[in-house]
Amino acid sequence: MFAPLTWFLVALALLAMVYAVVLAARDKRIDWTVLGAVGVVEVGLIAQLVIGIVQYAGTDRDVSGPFFIGYLIGSLIILPIGAFWALAESSRWGAGALAIACLVIPILELRLHDLWAV
Repeated sequence: MFAPLTWFLVALALLAMVYAVVLAARDKRIDWTVLGAVGVVEVGLIAQLVIGIVQYAGTDRDVSGPFFIGYLIGSLIILPIGAFWALAESSRWGAGALAIACLVIPILELRLHDLWAV
């Protein structure tokens, strides 16, 4: 895996999570700042999917293919669901749902990093 991209995605997702928590604490709806950060993370996740599949196809490492590809695809699905939920919910819980979705991304990224390092 491309480690700098992984750490960038972890850091940006955590920053977006903190901002969404602040919005939820202030009882505000999500704004375009957090949606822009989520969009950048999503584009990075798409790039990581492509890089991950290419690297997996060309490696002789003992990596569990279904788990590895599943984590790559699963990380793509989480943020759009959280963003859609946040846009649909007009209370603080929309920002809270997005914060949780942003928290899941670093967990999945670190798990991907561990799977690849084995």
